[in-house]
Amino acid sequence: MKQFGVVTFALALFAFSSIFSDAQTYKYIRLGNKTDAHVASRGGFALMGGGEDLDEAFRWLCNHASGGDLLVLRSHGSDDYNPYIQKLCHLNSVATLIIPSRAAAHDLFVARTIAHASVLFISGGDQGEYVNFWMGTPVQSEINKAIARGIPIGGTSAGLAVLGEWAYSAQGDKPDDPNLDGELAMTHPFSPRVTLVHGFLHIPQLSRIVTDTHFATRNRMGRLLTFLARLDNPAGRLQASGSPPVRGIGIEQTAAVLLDPSGKATVVGHGDAYFIDASKASGTLTPSQPLTYGPYQVQKVTPGHRFNLKTWTGETTHYSLTVKRAVIHSTQPDGSVY
Repeated sequence: MKQFGVVTFALALFAFSSIFSDAQTYKYIRLGNKTDAHVASRGGFALMGGGEDLDEAFRWLCNHASGGDLLVLRSHGSDDYNPYIQKLCHLNSVATLIIPSRAAAHDLFVARTIAHASVLFISGGDQGEYVNFWMGTPVQSEINKAIARGIPIGGTSAGLAVLGEWAYSAQGDKPDDPNLDGELAMTHPFSPRVTLVHGFLHIPQLSRIVTDTHFATRNRMGRLLTFLARLDNPAGRLQASGSPPVRGIGIEQTAAVLLDPSGKATVVGHGDAYFIDASKASGTLTPSQPLTYGPYQVQKVTPGHRFNLKTWTGETTHYSLTVKRAVIHSTQPDGSVY
């Protein structure tokens, strides 16, 4: 996330509105025109891996908004995306809506604001708050209605984590240890920290998908492999036996997967994306033992190359991974996991 200093005098010339109350109430900050534009947005999904914001991905998302109104959604934080996006894109307005509680998520203004957006972007932060504060509220409902209307949507880091049909919710994270790492997940696959929720968002192109973020930088391959084992094996107790397999998409930070409604995707930025299939994997999955599972089929896509989620094929490097007692073994010539 880019950092910004004091807002310059020039930015003050833009229309600015905000609504403040107590900590349980939403906050709305807007730059640009006060009146919403009426445009025909083009559907699409910008899956951003986190880290420093990627201009190319935001321009792509803005272009799908057809000059309309971009709305940033977050559960806490500030409006620092507003000047960044306003400078980068030619839009009618850019606004940030901070929704820090379930009470705020039931406010009529919040629902109406989401419904009027031409493009939605879910910020990084804490996906546990998105699930705890927004799931089962008008916020969740209006986002899904927007997706059904063909409104483009993007998310980075925590915002990416909630885009798939299955989402790592981070609800078991601890304040002093906010990141579930791969070693812990593989060693204790039934740990209370391995929290996966279903159906927060309904993006058809990401049906049967679980995503992960900051992928190679934070060495998260092991936890995504654990998520897939929990989801695809009946012993995982998260799905009914016989349910269709779930696949994984891991995206490195400063990289993005730009996904068209057709299911065709392009990787951009400064890192790779990993498309993982565990449908033919098997092994030991019990609460009392480290994960032994595989083989997982991995397709790595580098920047500038394509992947089709419908056919699960693309311009890729293909290899397989097998986990043996929480240790990952790779078929790549150098033994690399990534």
